[in-house]
Amino acid sequence: MKRVSPLSPLMIEPPVRLALAEDLGRGGDITSCSVILPETRAHVVIAARREGVIAGLDVAETVFRLVDPSLELKRLRSDGDEVRAGDVLMEIEGSARSILTAERVALNFIGRMSGIATLTRKMVRAVGNHKARICSTRKTTPGLRALEVYAVEAGGGARHRMGLDDAVLIKDN
Repeated sequence: MKRVSPLSPLMIEPPVRLALAEDLGRGGDITSCSVILPETRAHVVIAARREGVIAGLDVAETVFRLVDPSLELKRLRSDGDEVRAGDVLMEIEGSARSILTAERVALNFIGRMSGIATLTRKMVRAVGNHKARICSTRKTTPGLRALEVYAVEAGGGARHRMGLDDAVLIKDN
């Protein structure tokens, strides 16, 4: 499979900021702040829970960087890579509070996007050498279109169109 071109940070940051705002609410991560000393440091890994195709690592990195720019991030895999259960995708080191504050949002994006990429790869393989192509559509989760279309591409699919403004399509609606 060919490597997928990375998404622009301008496409990644808005949905990440919305997800963080939704998760942090009015008071931030009150659990981590209540039970973890501010100086506590951690070294954690994000590992695949099952075999599949990875997508969303840039998005996860954006989550961690927006929560705490001082976190040290090391990516060990690339979007579009096939992985097995237990394969380490990324290492994060720094403030334990920051890591815990960011981890659920980061994992939600990786999980959703990797699921799309994995299913797309299965369909691409099923089509095999036929002329048919597996393509993304505009039938996406509101606000997440760029990320979901990117995940289809990471799985080996093709982009149909991103919006009403990039191609004329007349059909019998």
